[in-house]
Amino acid sequence: MPSGLRRYPDAHCLHFITFSCYRRQKFLNTAVTRDHFVRALESTRQWYAYYVVAFVVMPEHVHLLISEPERKTLPVAIQMLKQSVSRKFGEGRFWQVRYHDELVHDQDHYTQVMGYIHRNPVKRGLVQRPEDWKWSSFDHHATGVDCGVEIESEWTGRRRERMGTAPRVVERDSTHPIAKERR
Repeated sequence: MPSGLRRYPDAHCLHFITFSCYRRQKFLNTAVTRDHFVRALESTRQWYAYYVVAFVVMPEHVHLLISEPERKTLPVAIQMLKQSVSRKFGEGRFWQVRYHDELVHDQDHYTQVMGYIHRNPVKRGLVQRPEDWKWSSFDHHATGVDCGVEIESEWTGRRRERMGTAPRVVERDSTHPIAKERR
């Protein structure tokens, strides 16, 4: 494993994940590829039963703030997410093999990570304001609008309360696509 990359399995807290396109090439530089990534993120979120708190898709890398999955492990879920995108667009290597994983332990760190994720397109000069970058969870956190991925937020919690539902969590051991649910 390259120096400085650590994994924190079963840490039972949020993970700030970063991974890059192969050699930092801008493989996510079009709306089509970024839209596909967002759909793949939602699909893997549902299948592996993890929570997405925040995300941003940049031209050559991705930042995620997510929980550990209920099905399988975090490395497996990330691998499947990356594979679902690279199979569609990759002709050769699409992603760097590894990813960076940083645990988010407290509210201050959470706030810092959220700001970093949502300000990344502005910092990189892609847009003037975070709300101008479509491939991020910023608008959802600001207004509750759907961003293509179910985001764990106050908006989502209120919507679930109105609907009388709770988040669905899949049993970790289940291998059937329609897994047992617990509430």
